Amino acid sequence: MMEGNNYATAAELISAIDAKFGTDARFHTCSTSDMDAASLVAFFEAKGKFKPTDGGFTMDRGKVCKDY
Repeated sequence: MMEGNNYATAAELISAIDAKFGTDARFHTCSTSDMDAASLVAFFEAKGKFKPTDGGFTMDRGKVCKDY
């Protein structure tokens, strides 16, 4: 998402993450770790790190603790 991609649904984003990194991939953030794609997306949603777009949502760069 940091590359400027927009997704219409959370399921679409989870599918894209799984396709790129594999379903066994685990992710970490500044405050938690060992999340699968669905857990990662749920975490970002709960923290308000997504912003709406015309077609769905994208990452709100202003709410990311470090931009990689």
